Amino acid sequence: MTKGTRAPGRPRSERAEKAIIEATLDLLARESGVAGVSIEAVAARAGVGKTTIYRRWPSKEALIVDALGSAKAPLPEPSGASVREDLTEIARALAAERGRRHSRCFWNVVGGAEKHPELYARYKQTIIEPRRAIVREVLRRGVAEGELRADLDVEVAMSMLVGSLTPRRLREPVPDGYADAVVDTLLKGIGAVRD
Repeated sequence: MTKGTRAPGRPRSERAEKAIIEATLDLLARESGVAGVSIEAVAARAGVGKTTIYRRWPSKEALIVDALGSAKAPLPEPSGASVREDLTEIARALAAERGRRHSRCFWNVVGGAEKHPELYARYKQTIIEPRRAIVREVLRRGVAEGELRADLDVEVAMSMLVGSLTPRRLREPVPDGYADAVVDTLLKGIGAVRD
């Protein structure tokens, strides 16, 4: 299609799409988690028809993954100035996106991985892994440039950083300076040894 033309059929409504995403997240955050999310329940909560949802998402799993993805801001592009600066910027972004509803949605998907393995696999591939790849790249660059230990286990270091900022029992906001402290503490253990 050329610029200025649109696909045949009714144009998409951004308002309807936002209502569908919000309804999905609201339902996913409930105690029933993934089991409580159905296309019918989302449609009723969002005030749209089921066909409006199916025009945008082919399945409940695709809808949940998109909703979870919309709840996360993209991680900042590393500047490459230093490993500490890049990791601190990433850590601050991870810490800033935490909220009670987000935490419940996250744990309902991760905690339900055994019951919903395809959903979890899709969530991991689409949302988690691209974000972790950014952290891995910063760590690998740090090793290559001598800022980090040559024998660094990148997967362990990445898990330590991301895991310390993963929503757990965060019922209150992350304290000021927490992300910086996480990075500084991590770098004490993985930084290159200077003579």
